[in-house]
Formats: sequence, structure tokens, C-alpha cells
Amino acid sequence: MTPPDLDQTVLLSLLGAGFATAFLHAALPTHWLPFVLVGRAQRWSLPRVLAAVATAGLAHIATTAFVGGLIVLAGLALDQWVAGLLPYLSATLLLAFGGFYLLRAAIRGPQTAAGPQLDMPEPAVSHTAAFLGLVVVMAISPGEVLLPFYLNQAQEGLPVLGALTAAFAAGTVAGMALFTLLARAGWSVLRLERWARYEGAVLGLALIAIGLLVVLYQP
Repeated sequence: MTPPDLDQTVLLSLLGAGFATAFLHAALPTHWLPFVLVGRAQRWSLPRVLAAVATAGLAHIATTAFVGGLIVLAGLALDQWVAGLLPYLSATLLLAFGGFYLLRAAIRGPQTAAGPQLDMPEPAVSHTAAFLGLVVVMAISPGEVLLPFYLNQAQEGLPVLGALTAAFAAGTVAGMALFTLLARAGWSVLRLERWARYEGAVLGLALIAIGLLVVLYQP
């Protein structure tokens, strides 16, 4: 039921703004590029990549909602401390993940061709570890751009905050899935398979670069 002081038009506008903000926020490379790179390194099918995207996106919003709730309860002090700390944990995990792939690629060297087809190496890590790693990267980094919504709508009560969180989740998962699909399609269209022999090194460097961007992005 819509709260008496918030009519349906205003509520729908709020939810639409929340969805759009979350969708656009998902355009950041940190929200889709690791899934494309790790999915290729692990040779995942599209459904498996999208499952990782959906799980990580929901975990990302769950963390955002948790931090948003803390901000509502404790004020802006927690906004500066918690929201400022977790992105660095995410960056650290990205750097460690990228460093692992890069070190493994350096030890193994470029993969050689076997006839007309490239002999793809075995996945560098287990599928479970790669899947959980992607989820944890997103889970420990709340969407800072979404947090002000919680503070601004705190007086409207839990039903509105719950609906807003659902809009965030829908926008985030939709955006992450779309940009992941576009990136995978672009990879095939540009015939980037020719770089597959250096895929481990490219993956490691890309994840490290993303981790550094996360650090540099912080104010």
C-alpha cells in the first residue's frame, strides 16, 4: 500500500529514477568487464556468465541496501566510513585476482596453436572459485551513487525503501546483463579470438587496471 503522504505518481517517478540510476551505474566497466574476461578465461557458457552476473548484481544491491540502512539509522558519518572503505576491499580483490592470472600467464607463456584451432588452456582456477570471486567483488562494493536515495526517502518507511531496493536490483541486473552481452558480442564481431594465446596476460592486466580505476575513482 502506498504511504498516505506519497501518492502513486510520485512513487512511480521515484522507482523509475532509481531503476534508471542503477541501470546507468551498471555501465561502469567494473560491473560487466570482469564477467566477460573471467567468463572467457573459464570458457563459461552464456547462461553461466549471466548466472554470475545476476547473482553478483543481487549481492551488490544487498550490500547497498545494508549500507543504506546503516546510513538511515546512523547518519552521514557511516556514509563516509563504510562506503569509503568497501570499494578499496573490492579493488584489493580485483588486484589479487588479476595478479594471479598474470603470474600464471607469465609462468606458462603464450599458448601455441595446434593445427588450425588454438589449443585453449585449462581454466586457471576452479569454476566455483571464479564464480564466487566475481560475486564477492561486487558484494563488498556498494553502489555509492544509490546510497543518497535511502537517506532522502528514509521518512517514507520500509515499504517505499523496499520497493526502491527492488528497482535498484532490477536496473542493476538488467544493465550488467546488457553490457555483458554487448561486450561478448563485440568480442566475437571484432574476432578477438586471435589474441587468445595471450588471454591469461590480457585478463590479468585488465583486472589489475579495473582495480586501479576503482581506487582512482574514489574521492
